[in-house]
Amino acid sequence: MSIRENVRNIAIIAHVDHGKTTLVDQLLKQGGVFRENQQVQDRVMDSDDIERERGITILSKNTAVHYKGVKINIVDTPGHADFGGEVERVLKMVDGVLLLVDAFEGPMPQTRFVLEKALELNHPVIVVINKIDRPDARPEEVVDEVLELFIDLDADEEQLDCPFIYASAKMGTATTSLDEEGQDMTALFETIINYIPAPKGDKDGPVQMLVSTVDYNDYVGRIAIGKVERGKIYAGQEVLICNFHNKEVQRKVKLTNLYIFDGLKRVPTSQVEMGDIVAVSGVEGITIGDTICDIEHPEPLPFVKISEPTISMTFSVNTSPFAGQEGKYLTSRNLRERLFKEVYSDVSLRVEETDSPDAFKVSGRGELHLSILIENMRREGYEFQVSKPTVIYKEIDGKLYEPMEKVVIDVPEEYVGTVIEKLGQRKGELVSMGEGKGGRNRLEFSVPSRGLFGYRSEFLTDTHGEGILNSIFIGYEPYKGDIISRQQGSLVAFESGVAVTYGLYNAQERGTLFIEPGTRVYEGMVIGQNNRQGDIEINVCRKKHVTNMRAAGSDEALRLSPIKKMTLEEAIEFIADDELVEVTPKSIRIRKAILNTTERKKRQKKEIGRAHV
Repeated sequence: MSIRENVRNIAIIAHVDHGKTTLVDQLLKQGGVFRENQQVQDRVMDSDDIERERGITILSKNTAVHYKGVKINIVDTPGHADFGGEVERVLKMVDGVLLLVDAFEGPMPQTRFVLEKALELNHPVIVVINKIDRPDARPEEVVDEVLELFIDLDADEEQLDCPFIYASAKMGTATTSLDEEGQDMTALFETIINYIPAPKGDKDGPVQMLVSTVDYNDYVGRIAIGKVERGKIYAGQEVLICNFHNKEVQRKVKLTNLYIFDGLKRVPTSQVEMGDIVAVSGVEGITIGDTICDIEHPEPLPFVKISEPTISMTFSVNTSPFAGQEGKYLTSRNLRERLFKEVYSDVSLRVEETDSPDAFKVSGRGELHLSILIENMRREGYEFQVSKPTVIYKEIDGKLYEPMEKVVIDVPEEYVGTVIEKLGQRKGELVSMGEGKGGRNRLEFSVPSRGLFGYRSEFLTDTHGEGILNSIFIGYEPYKGDIISRQQGSLVAFESGVAVTYGLYNAQERGTLFIEPGTRVYEGMVIGQNNRQGDIEINVCRKKHVTNMRAAGSDEALRLSPIKKMTLEEAIEFIADDELVEVTPKSIRIRKAILNTTERKKRQKKEIGRAHV
């Protein structure tokens, strides 16, 4: 058994927005990855545009820093529950974790989830209490809350005896005691070296490497990332690909290129050994969970079970009258290729063919998970339409079960009644209620996943933007009964053309508009939300009949209320069962599945007739 004393492999885990990526920035800066005078953008690890805009990490990233002759491989993981599949996989690659906790918020739902996964794998944990420079920070209380969480998760004595570091990732300081002010990240580096075990294994044995993540590059194809568990691997070496859970997977391949991580770069190398986190390219069809083995010793490693998807949506070819005007990739072949390519690197995603060659059923871990995929595709030039999300039910012992979420809400006291009432209507059960921090109340609910569809935007309105809502999937429970869906109907365009002020002015009395004058519309497009139940067809292209020349400019005097500009998430949350969201690189439109008004009415009558029978 050999020990690689000059290597440490760690993952950074935390709830969303607790400062993981900012901390990695500091470790890179102080680990000498950047030159003294180098201009570096904040959150350098969030390389994706959407990650930068939203301030969240979606994909796990690998990097490495050097400290006193020891190479520290760091994996930055997502904090959002919808990307839990990423976290689970990554933890198999490392020998210990940094658990980051906000010095004000304390442990949150996702903190519990990621810590539970780390303790299950018996990883040593270093707890970093971050943001101690916040004026409302309460580090001592948070330490107690973290220890309570450890006890709650049945941690053993050794795990409870973990080191605590107090840090400000923003300022780039860390200390082991609140009485001493930190100057830099030395305290954290030293704790990592002393507390996280060095990789152990047989460095001269037959090759064994588990693929934990797959990246994709248009030039080299799939890139498999994982930790070498045993032996040495050489560039150009012939190896065997096998899979623990699928014994039929066995094929010989040649490893074209090997890379190690250094700073933010992948550096080509001719040889890697036990304990290294490496990237391998040139292996067609390699997937997450495969093991690279020695040809003579096919010994695949077991792989962590990935959490099942809980919601699904239908992605289909755009069939609106404006189809093909704004996008680059329009056909079912384009859509199919792109969705199945995503499955290569996103293990929590499922794509299935449907009866129609133009539609695909896509299942994921949550609304955010699928909306990120939609947003990425739209930015790449794809044009398509998506249906309302539906939850994935299970049948257990002849009974219907549905996915449930644990929802933790922090709100000022005056909104507590509204939140309880609204979630009660959505079959949510209040589990606990207590005094939160800073005069706020913390409510904990158990809510069916389908009960949260469309709730987030309503919640922000109800709490005047002051509420914080976090949710995490907790498992399946018996079906909770019907939930009343959206109360208000839609305002639907009656004919195709260009919306004018006069038409919109008459329409706004009926509800909230989504479009401005000058917007092109088509028959069956949803242009606003009705104040009442049921849909209303409205002609927004209707101009005022001019009787004399002077009255022609009187449109200008008509005052329109501010419109509600729908984001992608809001549109997905808003749509009813008979509506779709049309997604193009330039526009997000809501439309009826059946555009023709007469046909739609016929269909509705049929459905009412069936319901009465």
